[in-house]
Amino acid sequence: MILYFSATGNTKFIAEEIAKRVDDETVDLLNRIKEQDYSEIYSEKPFVVCSPVHVCEMPRFLAKYLLKLPLTGNPNIYFVFTSGGYAGVAAALGRKMAKKKGMVYMGRAEFTMPRNYPVSRRYPLLPEDKNIERIRKAYSHVPEVAENIKNGVRIKVRRVTYFEKIITYPFNPIWVKYMHSAKPFYSTDRCIGCGKCVRLCPLNNIRLEDRRPKWEESCAHCMACLANCPVEAIEYGKITTKTYKYRFDKYWKDEKSPECRN
Repeated sequence: MILYFSATGNTKFIAEEIAKRVDDETVDLLNRIKEQDYSEIYSEKPFVVCSPVHVCEMPRFLAKYLLKLPLTGNPNIYFVFTSGGYAGVAAALGRKMAKKKGMVYMGRAEFTMPRNYPVSRRYPLLPEDKNIERIRKAYSHVPEVAENIKNGVRIKVRRVTYFEKIITYPFNPIWVKYMHSAKPFYSTDRCIGCGKCVRLCPLNNIRLEDRRPKWEESCAHCMACLANCPVEAIEYGKITTKTYKYRFDKYWKDEKSPECRN
């Protein structure tokens, strides 16, 4: 069973491509997370958790949800991470999660995808030709990962060093506390009041007021609202008015074809 959360489409793409090759189902965890649905998920095949990387870790709300979610049947669990270039300690946390759940950790794979976090000048979005290049490279890596999963082979990649751990563990909570503010989010006059941002927020942090979105205090900075607005009416302060909004399906030509838009 392929379990995933995806805000801008990067992780969904990898999850679905793996699922095709291992002949397994995908489960989008978004609505389960929103509704705090902890009903059991059973799978005869190994579990594969596909997750984005937020500040060098699995998103905290996703990790918290998965720890409480009963996964039964096959005891083996793989982790697949998509990031803008560095997965940090996500793998180490995946190993800990498997142990806490009494499951067998089968390793992790990493896919470098286009950056999708336009609200920080520290991590600017890439030129669009680089996005296409990254997607193509990630796509070419899928068959190898899927073959290992299909054959029940443990995926071996580099270990997260002790130095990385002591630097990253304290960094994430500090960043989340001081940088994940929802206050700069706002909608422009282009807003059509469709409510898509409300439906896509994993933390139920957005509500419609007079057909316009209003953000509360709890925010994961997943960018689902900003990236998926059908009329690009959501901004974050002034910074996003000067850059484009990344969403995976802007670059993928056809779900049955590995070709990307030029």
